[in-house]
Amino acid sequence: MNLRGIATLLYKEILRFSKVWLQTLGAPVITTLLYLLVFSHVLEEHVQVFRNVSYSAFLIPGLIMMSVIQNAFANSSSSVIQSKVTGNIVFILLTPLSHLEVYLAYTVAAVVRGLAVGLGIYLVAIFFVSLPVHNVILLVAFAFLGSAVLGTLGLIAGIWAEKFDQLAGFQNFVIMPLSFLSGVFYSLHSLPEFWQQLSRFNPFFYMIDGFRYGFFGMSDVSPWLSLVVVAFSLLLLALFTLFLLSRGYKLRH
Repeated sequence: MNLRGIATLLYKEILRFSKVWLQTLGAPVITTLLYLLVFSHVLEEHVQVFRNVSYSAFLIPGLIMMSVIQNAFANSSSSVIQSKVTGNIVFILLTPLSHLEVYLAYTVAAVVRGLAVGLGIYLVAIFFVSLPVHNVILLVAFAFLGSAVLGTLGLIAGIWAEKFDQLAGFQNFVIMPLSFLSGVFYSLHSLPEFWQQLSRFNPFFYMIDGFRYGFFGMSDVSPWLSLVVVAFSLLLLALFTLFLLSRGYKLRH
């Protein structure tokens, strides 16, 4: 394992988003805070999902995880597509790094950005709403696995896309619908039976439901089932990404 090579590429990727932290870290925190203020103001007195849990408190874990996964996806996907469009992807391909090492560097950078955004939202949100913590280990596990899944999916999207508008289409028609329809703003049990069953095929639902369990000790499905689904999704996507990298799919011309 070329640890120095992984660390160098990881440093480059972290430097890439930290240099513009106001856009990559600050903006998602402000956007999520606006979601919280608007929805909690409108629905606080009308909706209660879990017993003894206010709707504002219920919203926060879902909003945190939604921002974590969206920013993890944006980090890896934008990095790859920019490198492809500008042509500097060749400098990554020429390095003495294996496909696994390249994958690890990009994915860990996506995880770092996702977790940084999530931590920022949490620190701001607790000034507005009292938020208990039921299980720290599960919180960290779901945050890490969720951001790794979306970082991997971002790599796949970046490899597949040939133009920025293709990547935008992937984000707008795949990532955004799956994240908004994953139980961020509602409980699974509040849906009609058909939509409940359909939601169970959405892996984003298990990320958010398991993450919410880490705060309240309550969830729509077993947190262990959610953990297995998310971990299995990461394994499948990681194997597929390694296959694409090993073939040089849309990377080598």
